[in-house]
Amino acid sequence: MDLGISERVAPLIKAVRDMVENDIAPLDAEYHALVGTHPTGDRFKHTDRQLEILDGLKSLARERGLWNFWLTDSERGYGLSTVEYAYLAEEMGKVGIAAEVFNCNAPDTGNMEVLERYGTQEHKDRWLNDLLDGKIRSAYVMTEPSTASSDAAQLSFEAKKDGDKWVLNGEKWWISGSGDPRCALYIVMACSDPDAPKHSRHTMFVMDADTLGIEILRPMQVFGHDDAPHGHMHLRFNNVRLPASAVVLGEGRGFEVAQGRLGPGRIHHCMR
Repeated sequence: MDLGISERVAPLIKAVRDMVENDIAPLDAEYHALVGTHPTGDRFKHTDRQLEILDGLKSLARERGLWNFWLTDSERGYGLSTVEYAYLAEEMGKVGIAAEVFNCNAPDTGNMEVLERYGTQEHKDRWLNDLLDGKIRSAYVMTEPSTASSDAAQLSFEAKKDGDKWVLNGEKWWISGSGDPRCALYIVMACSDPDAPKHSRHTMFVMDADTLGIEILRPMQVFGHDDAPHGHMHLRFNNVRLPASAVVLGEGRGFEVAQGRLGPGRIHHCMR
């Protein structure tokens, strides 16, 4: 395997490095200093100046053609290999807000991969295009308070059929990105058949983040830090009703989708 810098990615590395150093880094401290200064006092709301910083830098990145590098081996993005993307991720990892500026931030990249590779045309039309354009944010809803969620086969959050609908109940926590007021999409893994073979027990669902019955209980903290306004929230689902069209790939194929999502994501994010 060739781990060197290819001719294709070399100019992109320079362009990303230059933008990180000259355009993003000078504004990063100001952006983070404004966390919690919204007039309402809500730490999970951006100030006008924070949005001005983000939107201005994202527009600049798009103008320069520095956008959506993460979608490797795909016609929608640059078609970079994972090795090529690693060099860009290294540069983006030097400054806190850089990944979002280039639309290469977690958890959105993994969620876009789910929609692009497993979603229906309806899913893509409703959410994928806005995510690819950086207009909305999203969250991947997997981890639970009652199980060791590093083993996805143990998840017990419940999805039951009720006629032509699905009804979801239970709690999830450490849900990264769900504190962001721009978060418009949840991708949720639920146990739809606890008696099936363990890798066929779960189904993946997509839904609007403001779907009736979803409640944000609290922000979670790591050593006293809440990572506002991004946030890692504790959620409760109370009889959340979804149409059959909310299922991703097929009933009982949630573990398969999770593996396809988390595999690239773990690599991409650790490269930063």
